[in-house]
Amino acid sequence: MRWTSVRTINATTDRVFRAVADREEFPKAIAGGSSVEYLTGSRSGVGMKFRSTRLVKGKPSTFEQEVTEFVPGEHVRLVNVTHGTLWDSTFSVRAAGRATVLTLTMDVTTERLLARVMTRLIAGMVQKALDTDMDAVRAYCERGPAL
Repeated sequence: MRWTSVRTINATTDRVFRAVADREEFPKAIAGGSSVEYLTGSRSGVGMKFRSTRLVKGKPSTFEQEVTEFVPGEHVRLVNVTHGTLWDSTFSVRAAGRATVLTLTMDVTTERLLARVMTRLIAGMVQKALDTDMDAVRAYCERGPAL
């Protein structure tokens, strides 16, 4: 299953990329924020692993992610496995005049029948959550001076 969310943001590609790729910056942008615990010595780039906790419907939700692709100013790919389901997310940026187009693509893969059924049942909620985060990133990047 795949979800996609796209926003045009009135900010530089560098600012937008930092907002989604920097694990200490991203929580400042999204509603409810999150905490980050690094699981590797590296704090950015391919191979970095971290544990993130954020509030989902008022309850803390914790998951571990790994950066599997990192091209500064272009895209960052994060993967995690939760209950046998692979969540594979890529944030990509590209210039559009003075603005930046931010695209989030999330693919979900599982071999488990129940997980496939559940993924389809929560598809609307997932899309809404992605859109909410993308709106928050847009608002964050567009307000105030550059980072």
